[in-house]
Amino acid sequence: MHRDFQLVVRTMAISLRSNIALSGLDRRWSSELYCFRQEVKDKGLFPRRRRSLRGCRFRGHRVACHLELESLVKRKCCPYLEGSFLSSSNDPSLHEWSAIPDIWKSSAEKYGDRVALVDPYHEPPTELTYKQLEQEILNFSEGLRVVGVAPDEKLALFADNSCRWLIADQGIMATGAINVVRGTRSSNDELFHIYDHSESDALVVDNPQFFNRLAESFITRAHIRFVVLLWGEKSHLTSKFMNEMPIYEYKDIVELGQQSRHALLHSWPTGHKYVYEAISPEDVATLMYTSGTSGIPKGVMLTHQNLLHQIKNLWDIVPAEAGDRFLSILPTWHAYERAAEYFIFTYGVEQVYTNIKRLKDDLKLYQPQYLISVPLIYETLYSSIQKQISSSSGARKFVALMLIKISLLYMEAKRIYEGGVLTKEHIRESLIIVAKDWLWARIFAVLLWPLHMLAMKLVYSKIHSAIGISKAGISGGASLPLHIDRFFEAIGVKVQNGYGLTETSPVVAARRPSCNVLGTIGHPLKYTEIIIVDMKTGEILPDGSKGIVKVKGPQVMKGYYKNPSATSEAVDEEGWLNTGDIGWIAPRHSMGRSRNCGGMVVLEGRSKDTIVLSTGENVEPTELEAAAMRSSLIQQIMVIGQDQRRLGAIIVPNKDEILAVAGRQSIVNDDSELSENKMMSLLYDELKTWTVGFSFQIGPILIVDEPFTIDNGLMTPTMKIRRNEVADLYREQIKQLYK
Repeated sequence: MHRDFQLVVRTMAISLRSNIALSGLDRRWSSELYCFRQEVKDKGLFPRRRRSLRGCRFRGHRVACHLELESLVKRKCCPYLEGSFLSSSNDPSLHEWSAIPDIWKSSAEKYGDRVALVDPYHEPPTELTYKQLEQEILNFSEGLRVVGVAPDEKLALFADNSCRWLIADQGIMATGAINVVRGTRSSNDELFHIYDHSESDALVVDNPQFFNRLAESFITRAHIRFVVLLWGEKSHLTSKFMNEMPIYEYKDIVELGQQSRHALLHSWPTGHKYVYEAISPEDVATLMYTSGTSGIPKGVMLTHQNLLHQIKNLWDIVPAEAGDRFLSILPTWHAYERAAEYFIFTYGVEQVYTNIKRLKDDLKLYQPQYLISVPLIYETLYSSIQKQISSSSGARKFVALMLIKISLLYMEAKRIYEGGVLTKEHIRESLIIVAKDWLWARIFAVLLWPLHMLAMKLVYSKIHSAIGISKAGISGGASLPLHIDRFFEAIGVKVQNGYGLTETSPVVAARRPSCNVLGTIGHPLKYTEIIIVDMKTGEILPDGSKGIVKVKGPQVMKGYYKNPSATSEAVDEEGWLNTGDIGWIAPRHSMGRSRNCGGMVVLEGRSKDTIVLSTGENVEPTELEAAAMRSSLIQQIMVIGQDQRRLGAIIVPNKDEILAVAGRQSIVNDDSELSENKMMSLLYDELKTWTVGFSFQIGPILIVDEPFTIDNGLMTPTMKIRRNEVADLYREQIKQLYK
């Protein structure tokens, strides 16, 4: 008999996909048998028909088995992370990053014993160094292979922000499989649609409580080979679902992977001869479903190459250094947070996981150098600071507000002489006028500088110690309101605004630390092109003209999963992605107050959000909303008016602030309630105050009590208002409003 076939006969006892009865084998031997069985299969030595073998011996243990022989199965691996498994491991090209998980080998080698992540609010609290994180990812990845995950399969990863989310995400990618990601706050129907549409085979979930919530709607309708719990124990699962499918705890997968890797690396040197295939940069790494502000979410296919572009080019925006600390607060499955995390871990940064509830305390406790978040977080910090100032004694409040106004004037003068004043105009001024403008701004700034420094010492230093963010806050996901931008600039907290979409992995453009022009989203990233085209004709517009923003670059998605028509509608034959956003590019000036703004991109809303009045006039509601949100009396606002003669608004009032203002104005006593008419009057006054400079004013107001939240379906998981859903919910009231 052929020697290799004799080898097969001696080890045919192991097949995790067949019916096996193992007598006297502990888990370690079973893992070694599994690894050897993989080697035999990869050599193509299994016969093609079923055989029953009895009386086989392995290391003195008797094995009785009934084995279904299978055809050759290949594995995929990351060429740099696990390159030793590849027959071409000496190929120089394999010593570069080709897949996302390749970054962990580099980081472990450079920053091995540095703390990579801290997750203090899960049980157990976790702190991992870079070496430990790399090993955990490798173990989780191998554990998935042991339970049968194959390359190019899809695994749904439905969980929230945590260190184990990152490990699961990277572990799935390292097998060559594709993860399909979403958070726990999405509805069961939305999660089922994502699972079903993506053709996922297995489910990785946050915890037993979340799976119990999903179980009834999933078990009877979805094909689920197995479930992995990232946190918690199986004992907390509803009993009737326990026998439906294999369920593994996080530690089970890690232990299986650790044992299998031990067998591969130590017990069986020939295990390195497995038939492994390198993951290609063009392979799909993840499916990310759009937030779905309108319509059904679409599955965005992002490749390893798409995300590697972000990792390699974000340092221009965030020049992170080993030892810097970041606070992670955004949903990890969101493209913005996800790309940012991959990037920072290549520079030896320590990441601390937090949440909205604990953000204020954690900013003070951990004093992060950077915070990567959405405008809502910066608006929350702004409101908190303003509230603290307002609650101070009369004298302190007066001094603080006066110093802030002085700092705002100082920064305005500074922007003029530094050439950072934004304009759409193509104006060429004479050298004399430019020189006078520069000199005036310089003198004015010099005069205000001592008072600005006094404010830094008396007021702003306390704010800095409370929020940290000693290097920069990075804002993305939506436009940053200009008053927030100006406030943080005035108090000495750098906030850099950026822009991108899920379809662009996500970052397209961002403000650099050395060129942080307010009101813009900065210059495009390296290897990225941005053009502005006419909304109707599609012709490219000159700088300063408003139109649709189109993007082209290595970060643009592969397409929408199983949706070629939507893909062709979004991305043209030349690779230009229609973002659906409205914007313009700042003209270039060789001198003057706008000389450093040329080529920067400015956003002015979404084309789909544009309100068309019955007069034929187009209105961008986001600018009005941003201005109105400066009022402390307004908690949330959505401008309406489609097909009407004038604009209106749905407002969620900040009732505590309204009562406080009403009390100060003697409209009501402390113990009485405010009538809706009086509340309406106060809100009208606020809207007029904050939107006075706009061409369009807000007319009728609908006051509602229930805030727009993720839980009630009126906001996306990325905290954007679902305009269609809000309009549908209040359809009848809106009709009455316009009567």
